[in-house]
Amino acid sequence: MNFRLIAFDSLGVRSMATAVETNNLRIFIDPGIALAPRRYGLPPHEKEVERMKELTKEIEKEAMDSDVIIITHYHYDHFDLGRKISLSIYDGKDILLKHPRENINRSQRVERAPLFLKSIRGLPRRLEFADGRKFEYGSTTIRFSKAVPHGTNTKLGYVIEVLIESEGERLLFSSDVEGPALDEQVNFIIKTDPHIAIIDGPMTYMLGFRYSMDSLKRSINNIGKLLDLASLELLVMDHHLCRELTFRDRLYPVSNKFKTAAEASGKNNNLLEARRRELYGR
Repeated sequence: MNFRLIAFDSLGVRSMATAVETNNLRIFIDPGIALAPRRYGLPPHEKEVERMKELTKEIEKEAMDSDVIIITHYHYDHFDLGRKISLSIYDGKDILLKHPRENINRSQRVERAPLFLKSIRGLPRRLEFADGRKFEYGSTTIRFSKAVPHGTNTKLGYVIEVLIESEGERLLFSSDVEGPALDEQVNFIIKTDPHIAIIDGPMTYMLGFRYSMDSLKRSINNIGKLLDLASLELLVMDHHLCRELTFRDRLYPVSNKFKTAAEASGKNNNLLEARRRELYGR
């Protein structure tokens, strides 16, 4: 099984766009990309905008070549309505997605999910709501968790976690768990015992505001449980975690036991959002 971490916060944008290839199937998870509209009171810097353009092209290229596209929830850094990424990526594909009406917050249920389904009408070969289900494609199996909270506040809605298994290899994609701080978020990961886990890390840049110290402590404890899994070979942790420069300082004693998406791809971290003040010379 091969995977490519295409667009992540450690690569300069808000995203968790990931491509996975097994011996018989090409899968793309969450073809979305975004920038923080305001950070430190500043709009996106031109370097962020340019980076988003670069990675949008890579998302389109990889997604066009996929057989299956997965949408874990309806936030614009995880899916797109054709404003940045061409809707042609969905043409002739199997689309496995978060249920648009169940376990979902109002903005996603009333606005975003219906708009997305309308925008891709007639394009997919197959469209299935994936919450809690299993799909088999020859030697490749794709399993989904039941809907779990987006972070610790259900006002942001729910996401579905993904496990891809092929020829004895297992890759786990957590989507936006912001930790994981909750048992219901970490239980699916522990149960599936992956070899590779791609996790949305704690939202430390909002510590004391939208993310509590208690949530951080619980996240660190759960990350420790993941690191103890018998099969785990690589833990990639990114997304919300990589929105401040000192993210590793927050995570003792697991600080050096994971890689960011950039590091796992052999690249340097490029935390453009966290550096926005610096980019503007402030």
